[in-house]
Amino acid sequence: MSLHTVSVLVQDRPGVLARVAGLFARRGFNIHSLAVGNTEDDGTSRMTIVVEIKTKPLEQVTKQLNKLVNVLKVAELEQGTAVERELALIKVKATNGDRPRVIEVAQIFRARILDVAHDALTIEITGTSEKVEAFHELLRPFGVIEMVRTGRVALARGEDGLKDRRLRAVKAETA
Repeated sequence: MSLHTVSVLVQDRPGVLARVAGLFARRGFNIHSLAVGNTEDDGTSRMTIVVEIKTKPLEQVTKQLNKLVNVLKVAELEQGTAVERELALIKVKATNGDRPRVIEVAQIFRARILDVAHDALTIEITGTSEKVEAFHELLRPFGVIEMVRTGRVALARGEDGLKDRRLRAVKAETA
């Protein structure tokens, strides 16, 4: 089992997200993260889905995704061939004694302090999932009050986009 990042270009229509997520659920796969947003073209959205599965079942799911009416393109973004980022907002306890140390950790990770309260700081961090997780682990001893993460978003490296044919689309294996 390994993490796979799948990029799905879809038309903006009601129920598309539910149908796409439902395909993974019906196969018994847990979606590790899911990020959806508008694209450069009006009327289309991009879903970045990170799922932990074996390769062969991924091919079966992508074949079924391609059959959905509102799905325009499906491609796996292989590790190293894509730029991947995640955003997290973390609210951490920061009493007077700990506040300078929390600020120092934030500076080391190039994170931004968004809100300062009497005994807490809200911090924004962007980067790879590994960077966000490492930052979270260093803040844990101070007392993380709450955290929210966007999930991974990704684009293929280079000049080719998801709509370009040169990007390797995931194809179903023939029997």
